[in-house]
Amino acid sequence: MKQLLTPLALGLALACGSASAQPGEDLQQRLAQTEDKVIEWRRHIHRNPELGNRETATARYVAQHLQSLGMEVQTGIAHTGVVGLLKGAKPGPTVALRADMDALPVTEKVDLPFASRVTTQYNGETVGVMHACGHDTHVAMLMGAAEVLAGMREQLRGNVLFIFQPAEEGAPEGEEGGAELMLKEGLFSKYKPDVAFGQHVTSSLPVNMIGYRAGPLMASSDRFRIRVNGRQTHGSRPWGGVDPITTAAQIVMGVQTIVSRQIDITKEPAVVSFGKIDGGVRNNIIPDSVELVGTIRNFDMDNRQQIFERLKITAENIAQSAGASAEVTIEEGYPVTVNHAALTQMAVPVLQALAGERRVMEVPKVTGAEDFSYFANEIPGFYYFLGVTPKGTDPSKAASNHSPHFYVDEKALATGTEALTRLTLAYMANNSH
Repeated sequence: MKQLLTPLALGLALACGSASAQPGEDLQQRLAQTEDKVIEWRRHIHRNPELGNRETATARYVAQHLQSLGMEVQTGIAHTGVVGLLKGAKPGPTVALRADMDALPVTEKVDLPFASRVTTQYNGETVGVMHACGHDTHVAMLMGAAEVLAGMREQLRGNVLFIFQPAEEGAPEGEEGGAELMLKEGLFSKYKPDVAFGQHVTSSLPVNMIGYRAGPLMASSDRFRIRVNGRQTHGSRPWGGVDPITTAAQIVMGVQTIVSRQIDITKEPAVVSFGKIDGGVRNNIIPDSVELVGTIRNFDMDNRQQIFERLKITAENIAQSAGASAEVTIEEGYPVTVNHAALTQMAVPVLQALAGERRVMEVPKVTGAEDFSYFANEIPGFYYFLGVTPKGTDPSKAASNHSPHFYVDEKALATGTEALTRLTLAYMANNSH
């Protein structure tokens, strides 16, 4: 990657309306012309949500839009993913912009004229489907950026890869999906992007506030399962068998020392949490086995591997000391989402120029996970948050993402569309020599 523009130089270029940082005098007009369209697209997608790896109608809607803009469009990648390549008239880098398309198995409780009334089958049950995490806005804003940038094709110094990704919330059980599968199927090897930008709406920030962080931003997310095997006996004679329940309790407590006593937490924070304990059928029967299920979150990939190893050692050795055995299974999830330092340094003044310096803030690390991390592991990436909580509402009291009451102030959509557009142009301006 070529040297990036310094924050001061880039800020001055944007403030002065430099042609290199902002090709085309009609950029603002183009952005304004997309505002109502973006809202219309968002409402259509919100009204018609689809779960991960099942976003067939959403993918068709997106593909038709990209094709209407004259792009090279690929569909069916990672099941339902859509990719559009916009080739600029001048040589330069390829910038990837990503939006996720999937909804959640949540029954909407927001009173909107375009509220979702969709239901589907999920894990054998009939459930509501809702864009409770704001992916509908991500798709609409990227569609808007695609329209603006396509209209500037003759001025673009490079190419733009528009990635509409399925299954960010996770693929259905037994299936692959999301960013990882898109890469596995050759997305980056085919299009060879130089950098990737992504954004996520959040209720934890006021509308049009932008949150960022260089380095680790979002945690890795891994699931583990521990099966403790004992020997069944009557509850009145515990010495007649091996009690997996008391052994499991010791494992739960012992695992708490992994982060607090065995990992260097001055490096990065981590947490190991148990979410489920299952075992036994009756008050006076000590069962044969107990199952423990939990999650691991952390911000350093080396620490992550240490936690994996120590979880296995701790569980197995505690079980052995009680005469039981433990089988530890770790299902690796999304890796740490890391913002590239130089790309962050370039991006922040761009965001400050469009939103206002006071409305762009460094945010704390987030223990939630995001599969944009797979893209950012391959090439320099920058991922940021866009506030959508309406003015007058305390973000700390607003319904969170994934809530059936999650609400988006649509004033944020214009900001998000502009942010994706200007980040693309700014990167091209300094990497097209």
